[in-house]
Amino acid sequence: VQLVESGGGLAEPGGSLRLSCAASERTASTLTMGWFRQVSGNEREFVATINWDGSSTVYGNSVKGRFTISRDNAKNTMYLQMNSLKPGDTAIYYCAVRKGAGLGFSVRGYDYWGQGTRVIVSS
Repeated sequence: VQLVESGGGLAEPGGSLRLSCAASERTASTLTMGWFRQVSGNEREFVATINWDGSSTVYGNSVKGRFTISRDNAKNTMYLQMNSLKPGDTAIYYCAVRKGAGLGFSVRGYDYWGQGTRVIVSS
């Protein structure tokens, strides 16, 4: 499965961005997907995860209440709506697909990764 993220860019504090993750294969629509982010020199941080049909989602504490994960299986695409952005949200954002059952909260729980899209939050 190949994953391609898009939608990153520059946003002001308090602003919004919407990230997309397009999967190359329809099989991704039957699997759990997730978003992670990474700042240079730091470990990749869990942001959010969503099960195959979107009925179950979990968020990292740092984004809870501000970010919303969703998916459109007809388009093989997952989204991350980011509102009330803060400078601390600045990072490269990665989408991932998990082959195993259930939701995933750690990097090693995912099997396929995109190349990432950069988000910068600054005034």
